[in-house]
This record gives sequence, C-alpha cells and structure tokens, in this order.
Amino acid sequence: MAYETIKSELAEQILTITLNRPEKLNACTVAMERELIDAFDRADKDDDVRAIIVTGEGRAFCAGADLSRGADSFNADATRVVKRLPDGTVDYSDPNVSVSGGHLSLRIFQCLKPVIAAVNGPAVGMGVTILLAMDIRIASEAARFGFVFSQRGLVVEEASSWFLPRIVGIAQALEWCYSGHVFPAQEALAGRLVSKVVPPDQLLPTARTLARRFTEKTAPVSIALIRQMMWRMLGADDPMEAHKIDSRGIYARGRSADVKEGVMAFLEKRTAVFKDKVSADMPGYFPWWTEREYK
Repeated sequence: MAYETIKSELAEQILTITLNRPEKLNACTVAMERELIDAFDRADKDDDVRAIIVTGEGRAFCAGADLSRGADSFNADATRVVKRLPDGTVDYSDPNVSVSGGHLSLRIFQCLKPVIAAVNGPAVGMGVTILLAMDIRIASEAARFGFVFSQRGLVVEEASSWFLPRIVGIAQALEWCYSGHVFPAQEALAGRLVSKVVPPDQLLPTARTLARRFTEKTAPVSIALIRQMMWRMLGADDPMEAHKIDSRGIYARGRSADVKEGVMAFLEKRTAVFKDKVSADMPGYFPWWTEREYK
C-alpha cells in the first residue's frame, strides 16, 4: 500500500510512523486509519522492526476525526447502509455499526512490538484515544490533550472506556471525559496519561533513546510475549490466569536457543545475540486467547 496520509521510516530497527496531514492538523480520516492499520500489519511481519514510534507532522499530533462532512461527520447512515431488524430498529451486531477508529486501537493492542507515542502537539478526541493502546506516551511541552466527546454530543470511542481507566484510574478518566476540557502536558503527566514531558526539540530523541533501550540487548520473541501478557492480563479475573501463561512461557522459552544464548552470554560477560524471530519462532501456545468477534 502506498501511503498518502502517513509517513513510515525505518532506521536502527525503529519504525517511525508520522501522521502526515499537517494542513489539517493531522485530523484522522478513514484512509489514515486504513494506512495506520496496514503499517502495524507490516511492522509485525518485519523482523527488522523492533520498536515503533508514532508522532505527528507539523504543530499537531492529531486534532481528532476529520469533520469535513459537517453535521454528518459522525452519522454512519450518511455513508453506509446499516442493517435493520424486522421491527425497524438498528441491528447493532452489524459490522457497519462498528466504529472504524476502534479497529485501529484494537490493531495497536494486538501489536507484537513495543509502541511509543511521541506527542508533539494537540491530541484531542480520536487524537488522544488512539494513544491509549500504545505502551508509553511521551509528550512535548507543546502538547495538549482533550477527551472532548461530551462537548460534541458524543460518547468516548476507540475502546477508551476499557483503556483509559486502566491507565489513569476511574476518577481521573471520568473527570477528563465528563468535562471534555483541553488540558496541557503537565496535567497529562500529573494524571499519568503520559510518563514524561520534554522540550519540543527533545521529543523524538527521547523516544528513540527509549526505543533503543527496548531493542539493543533484548530478545524479540520475549518482548512480543511480554507485551501481550501485560496487556491481556489487565482483564484477567484471577492471578491464576497469569500463572498459567507465565508457566507456558517459561517452559517454552526455557527450551529455546534464545534462553541458552542469554544465560551463556551472562555467564561469559558478553552481549547476547538472539536469533529467534517473531515471524517464525513464537511458541506453540501463542496465541492463548480467542479473538473476540464484533456482534
């Protein structure tokens, strides 16, 4: 796929994805969602990609959904046919009801590589909710955030009612979503939405330094498994579920060439050379979950 709304650049095993509609403050369109999903699909299949940074071109990260259709910007019936039940009510199991942006958040959630958001400017509406499935969010001092849905007559989307309370806690999540106010980077830091606020010229260097820390001395298959273990255990109902997956992981990886290499490198006081690949060497128990259908 040739990209028109994003840029994709790989260097030092770090893939930088840049939202690229600066004249529209990188407002998100259906085309941008599709291109972002494609970029994550390619990244998971490419063993040369060890970490991903997502940022915005120009002065904004993402100003939210594109509103070029005016009053019908969020009216699904204006752009597609939604099934009706015999009594005329909406069939909410119809995939055409499914919020397209939610597909993007779910795709990021499924990613097998660490994902760092480098928030260079305003991130509001969809622009902030797409950050939530990313692992670490670093903000420029110029960044602004806003869950503005209540001020548009909408509800939160991008599965953010699942992600946001888990990241910042229920009280902070509701405060931001009830008010819909736009807040500065320091408030995002205090509320734990972002982990660091840096000067604008230090944003990408900081993100790249962190990405290198994730990639230089680590085993790619281990990182892929750890990412999915951490995210998916947020919804587990008992620590036994984590113990079962831990045990499968330690058993499978304990027999692998990577672990033998890692142990010997430690004993021999040298840097390990891990050869197992995410594309070919994920253990047999992976994935351990059944993907949910939209219905």
